[in-house]
Amino acid sequence: MLRTCWLPCLRKTSHLKVLSIFSSTSSASCILKKGIACFSALPETHQMLQKTCRDFAEGELKPIAAKIDREQLYPKEQIKKMGDLGLMAVSIPQEYGGAGLDYLAYTIAMEEISRGCASAGVIMTLNNSLFLGPLLHFGTPEQKKKFIRPFSKGERVGAFALSERGSGSDAGNMVATAKDDSSHFILNGTKSWVTNGYESEAALIFVSTNRTLKNKGISTIIVPQPIEGLFLGKKDVKMGIRGSSTCDFIFEDCKVPRENLLGDFGLGFKIALSSLDSSRIGIASQALGIAQACLELATDYSSKRLAFGKPLTKLQTIQNKLADMALQLESARLLTWRAAWLKDNRKPYTKEAAMAKLAASEAATFLSHQCIQILGGMGYVSDMPAERHYRDARITEIYEGTSEIQRLVIARTLLKEMGY
Repeated sequence: MLRTCWLPCLRKTSHLKVLSIFSSTSSASCILKKGIACFSALPETHQMLQKTCRDFAEGELKPIAAKIDREQLYPKEQIKKMGDLGLMAVSIPQEYGGAGLDYLAYTIAMEEISRGCASAGVIMTLNNSLFLGPLLHFGTPEQKKKFIRPFSKGERVGAFALSERGSGSDAGNMVATAKDDSSHFILNGTKSWVTNGYESEAALIFVSTNRTLKNKGISTIIVPQPIEGLFLGKKDVKMGIRGSSTCDFIFEDCKVPRENLLGDFGLGFKIALSSLDSSRIGIASQALGIAQACLELATDYSSKRLAFGKPLTKLQTIQNKLADMALQLESARLLTWRAAWLKDNRKPYTKEAAMAKLAASEAATFLSHQCIQILGGMGYVSDMPAERHYRDARITEIYEGTSEIQRLVIARTLLKEMGY
């Protein structure tokens, strides 16, 4: 399998070599090789991973991305193949069935997969960052054995249920509850916008176990599926990312074993925040993939489309647009890789993850807009993928914390760092 080609050598890669991306101004040049953004400072093994994921996206995802979007299909076969490549548990240790790679490798893989199909990208990042990640860091040995290894191969996917209709950014306003009856938790309430809702076989559910404590009364419970007392709402019909199902989880006296408490009572808000920090790097990478696809499409189309007897790329207006697109994309990519490097080296990265997610998501929206503008009428019809990229890009500014929330996180951390 392709996985055997790059996993063994990638695991041996030293983080010190990757450090040169950020510490050496002379070595951090970026070039395009057959459409792949390759930084000369990247270790050769990471470039191998990038090419493997690019080839998979080109051969397996890009040809079916339009159909997945149009018919709202879950790409089950492709997700299984991604699991075979180690992509559904990139930074999970080998002892739990994961690939055992670093977070920089994860961001590179996420970008390439999302460039081929943004729906496959969000399924991948949800399983990696928001389901397996919290289990790895907060789970008991028994929970890790039961819920990590079976979800690392792409045959099963997990979900993460934090938001409610009246509780998005304001988690303290959470209404869903779990009552402790000594042997079980009894869950009641509704969780909304649950990604992978229809396909997941287990989910991390955030509920209030003590309403009077607000944020400090939130706990996390691992809920296997199907289970009596859990009902799925209708699939949301979404603007984009339509290959990934999104729905409500409705709990009516749903009994879950007490040993499925993740962490401890009242630790749920901390688990959510730390998980979102990691996931924001993944969403930034998803946004980069969408943006890269837009830049490639706009460049290819404008090099072939003639106006006034010459290709559009000869027009200064188009050149300016392409330059602005490349500038935003590469700036966001460096911020994303920096956040991943900080996480890999166990340094604080909350602010940097928020910066990466903010910059990359806004870059994806900007590039998808400019791509349609360059394509003109062809960009507005579904014969070309530009309009799908535009729809897919928009959600990256919303989930895992809106752009407004990212700015709050950045400002608060910045002021704290500066002693205010």
